[in-house]
Amino acid sequence: MSDPRLDFKSGYQPLLRPELAAKRAISSDAIRLSPLPEGTIIHILATPGAAEVENHLSALKKGAVRAVSPGQWLIVSDEIMSHAEMTAFSVQLEPQATAVDQSQGRVRMRIEGRMVERVLAKGTAVDLSIHAFPIGHSATTLIGHITAHVTRIEDHAFEILVLRGFAESLWDDLVLMCQEFA
Repeated sequence: MSDPRLDFKSGYQPLLRPELAAKRAISSDAIRLSPLPEGTIIHILATPGAAEVENHLSALKKGAVRAVSPGQWLIVSDEIMSHAEMTAFSVQLEPQATAVDQSQGRVRMRIEGRMVERVLAKGTAVDLSIHAFPIGHSATTLIGHITAHVTRIEDHAFEILVLRGFAESLWDDLVLMCQEFA
Protein backbone atom coordinates (compact mmCIF):
# COMPACT_ATOMS: atom_id res chain seq x y z
CA MET A 1 0.00 0.00 0.00
CA SER A 2 1.15 3.55 -0.59
CA ASP A 3 2.74 5.42 2.24
CA PRO A 4 2.02 9.13 1.75
CA ARG A 5 4.75 11.50 2.88
CA LEU A 6 4.55 15.27 3.08
CA ASP A 7 7.64 17.24 2.15
CA PHE A 8 6.91 20.88 3.00
CA LYS A 9 9.33 22.17 0.33
CA SER A 10 8.00 20.25 -2.65
CA GLY A 11 4.49 19.24 -1.55
CA TYR A 12 2.90 15.80 -1.48
CA GLN A 13 5.31 13.04 -2.53
CA PRO A 14 3.94 9.48 -2.52
CA LEU A 15 6.16 6.57 -1.60
CA LEU A 16 4.70 3.80 -3.71
CA ARG A 17 4.70 0.16 -2.72
CA PRO A 18 3.38 -2.00 -5.54
CA GLU A 19 0.44 -4.01 -4.22
CA LEU A 20 1.21 -6.92 -6.54
CA ALA A 21 5.02 -6.87 -6.19
CA ALA A 22 5.13 -10.28 -4.50
CA LYS A 23 2.82 -11.90 -7.08
CA ARG A 24 4.30 -14.09 -9.79
CA ALA A 25 3.30 -13.18 -13.35
CA ILE A 26 1.48 -15.88 -15.33
CA SER A 27 2.93 -16.49 -18.78
CA SER A 28 2.23 -19.10 -21.45
CA ASP A 29 1.65 -19.20 -25.19
CA ALA A 30 -2.07 -18.67 -24.61
CA ILE A 31 -2.30 -16.20 -21.70
CA ARG A 32 -0.18 -13.71 -19.76
CA LEU A 33 -1.11 -11.85 -16.57
CA SER A 34 1.22 -9.15 -15.26
CA PRO A 35 1.10 -6.14 -12.93
CA LEU A 36 1.52 -2.69 -14.48
CA PRO A 37 3.53 0.23 -13.06
CA GLU A 38 1.85 2.25 -10.33
CA GLY A 39 2.02 5.47 -12.39
CA THR A 40 -0.81 7.98 -12.27
CA ILE A 41 -4.57 7.45 -12.32
CA ILE A 42 -6.77 10.56 -12.33
CA HIS A 43 -10.57 10.46 -12.14
CA ILE A 44 -12.15 13.30 -14.14
CA LEU A 45 -15.67 14.46 -13.27
CA ALA A 46 -17.31 16.93 -15.65
CA THR A 47 -20.19 19.25 -14.99
CA PRO A 48 -23.46 18.14 -16.65
CA GLY A 49 -23.56 19.20 -20.29
CA ALA A 50 -19.87 20.15 -20.42
CA ALA A 51 -19.03 19.99 -24.10
CA GLU A 52 -15.79 18.68 -25.58
CA VAL A 53 -14.23 17.67 -22.24
CA GLU A 54 -13.05 14.31 -23.61
CA ASN A 55 -11.36 16.00 -26.59
CA HIS A 56 -9.75 18.51 -24.23
CA LEU A 57 -8.42 15.66 -22.05
CA SER A 58 -6.89 13.92 -25.07
CA ALA A 59 -5.29 17.18 -26.24
CA LEU A 60 -3.61 17.70 -22.85
CA LYS A 61 -1.65 14.43 -23.39
CA LYS A 62 -1.30 13.51 -19.72
CA GLY A 63 -2.05 9.84 -20.38
CA ALA A 64 -4.56 7.49 -21.95
CA VAL A 65 -8.18 8.61 -21.60
CA ARG A 66 -10.55 5.85 -20.42
CA ALA A 67 -14.33 6.39 -20.40
CA VAL A 68 -16.06 5.51 -17.12
CA SER A 69 -19.59 6.84 -17.56
CA PRO A 70 -21.25 9.94 -19.05
CA GLY A 71 -19.22 12.90 -17.83
CA GLN A 72 -16.52 10.75 -16.19
CA TRP A 73 -13.14 9.54 -17.42
CA LEU A 74 -9.92 8.11 -16.07
CA ILE A 75 -6.52 9.41 -17.20
CA VAL A 76 -3.99 6.57 -16.93
CA SER A 77 -0.22 6.92 -17.27
CA ASP A 78 2.86 4.87 -16.37
CA GLU A 79 4.53 8.10 -15.22
CA ILE A 80 4.05 9.53 -11.74
CA MET A 81 2.64 13.06 -11.77
CA SER A 82 4.09 15.47 -9.21
CA HIS A 83 1.90 17.59 -6.96
CA ALA A 84 2.75 20.70 -8.99
CA GLU A 85 1.86 18.93 -12.27
CA MET A 86 -1.42 17.70 -10.79
CA THR A 87 -2.31 21.22 -9.61
CA ALA A 88 -1.52 22.71 -13.04
CA PHE A 89 -3.52 19.96 -14.75
CA SER A 90 -6.53 20.59 -12.49
CA VAL A 91 -6.45 24.32 -13.29
CA GLN A 92 -6.53 23.52 -17.03
CA LEU A 93 -9.80 21.60 -16.56
CA GLU A 94 -11.71 24.23 -14.60
CA PRO A 95 -14.56 25.15 -14.62
CA GLN A 96 -15.86 22.33 -16.87
CA ALA A 97 -14.30 19.46 -14.92
CA THR A 98 -12.56 18.43 -11.71
CA ALA A 99 -9.60 16.07 -11.36
CA VAL A 100 -9.27 13.64 -8.45
CA ASP A 101 -5.97 11.77 -8.05
CA GLN A 102 -6.71 8.06 -7.60
CA SER A 103 -3.10 6.87 -7.98
CA GLN A 104 -2.75 5.54 -4.45
CA GLY A 105 -6.22 4.00 -4.44
CA ARG A 106 -6.12 1.83 -7.54
CA VAL A 107 -3.92 -0.86 -9.05
CA ARG A 108 -3.47 -1.73 -12.73
CA MET A 109 -2.82 -5.11 -14.28
CA ARG A 110 -2.57 -6.40 -17.83
CA ILE A 111 -3.99 -9.64 -19.15
CA GLU A 112 -3.26 -10.69 -22.71
CA GLY A 113 -2.98 -13.59 -25.11
CA ARG A 114 -5.04 -15.50 -27.64
CA MET A 115 -7.29 -16.93 -24.86
CA VAL A 116 -7.80 -13.67 -22.98
CA GLU A 117 -11.49 -13.29 -23.89
CA ARG A 118 -12.19 -16.86 -22.74
CA VAL A 119 -10.39 -16.29 -19.44
CA LEU A 120 -12.25 -13.05 -18.70
CA ALA A 121 -15.58 -14.59 -19.77
CA LYS A 122 -15.28 -16.86 -16.73
CA GLY A 123 -15.65 -13.83 -14.45
CA THR A 124 -17.67 -11.16 -16.23
CA ALA A 125 -20.91 -10.91 -18.22
CA VAL A 126 -19.55 -8.19 -20.53
CA ASP A 127 -19.17 -9.32 -24.16
CA LEU A 128 -15.42 -8.80 -24.66
CA SER A 129 -15.28 -9.99 -28.28
CA ILE A 130 -13.32 -7.61 -30.51
CA HIS A 131 -16.50 -6.70 -32.44
CA ALA A 132 -18.53 -5.76 -29.36
CA PHE A 133 -15.58 -4.38 -27.36
CA PRO A 134 -13.07 -2.76 -29.76
CA ILE A 135 -9.64 -1.34 -28.91
CA GLY A 136 -10.02 1.69 -26.64
CA HIS A 137 -13.43 0.60 -25.33
CA SER A 138 -13.87 0.55 -21.53
CA ALA A 139 -16.44 -0.77 -19.08
CA THR A 140 -16.83 -0.85 -15.35
CA THR A 141 -17.99 -4.34 -14.46
CA LEU A 142 -17.79 -7.12 -11.92
CA ILE A 143 -15.11 -9.76 -12.29
CA GLY A 144 -16.45 -12.36 -9.93
CA HIS A 145 -17.56 -10.26 -6.97
CA ILE A 146 -14.99 -7.47 -7.47
CA THR A 147 -15.69 -4.22 -9.31
CA ALA A 148 -13.08 -3.51 -11.97
CA HIS A 149 -12.58 -1.13 -14.87
CA VAL A 150 -11.66 -3.08 -18.02
CA THR A 151 -10.18 -1.50 -21.18
CA ARG A 152 -9.17 -3.28 -24.39
CA ILE A 153 -5.72 -1.85 -25.18
CA GLU A 154 -4.76 -4.18 -28.06
CA ASP A 155 -6.43 -6.92 -30.13
CA HIS A 156 -5.74 -9.55 -27.45
CA ALA A 157 -4.85 -7.41 -24.42
CA PHE A 158 -6.79 -5.73 -21.63
CA GLU A 159 -5.89 -3.35 -18.83
CA ILE A 160 -7.76 -3.93 -15.58
CA LEU A 161 -8.00 -1.26 -12.87
CA VAL A 162 -9.18 -2.27 -9.42
CA LEU A 163 -9.37 -0.65 -6.00
CA ARG A 164 -6.12 -1.32 -4.14
CA GLY A 165 -7.82 -3.24 -1.35
CA PHE A 166 -9.17 -5.78 -3.86
CA ALA A 167 -6.06 -6.09 -6.06
CA GLU A 168 -4.60 -9.24 -4.50
CA SER A 169 -7.96 -10.98 -4.40
CA LEU A 170 -8.68 -10.16 -8.05
CA TRP A 171 -5.17 -11.25 -9.01
CA ASP A 172 -5.67 -14.61 -7.28
CA ASP A 173 -9.06 -15.03 -9.03
CA LEU A 174 -7.50 -14.25 -12.42
CA VAL A 175 -4.70 -16.75 -11.77
CA LEU A 176 -7.34 -19.43 -11.15
CA MET A 177 -9.19 -18.43 -14.31
CA CYS A 178 -5.92 -18.65 -16.30
CA GLN A 179 -4.91 -22.13 -15.04
CA GLU A 180 -6.70 -23.92 -17.87
CA PHE A 181 -4.44 -22.16 -20.39
CA ALA A 182 -1.23 -21.71 -18.37
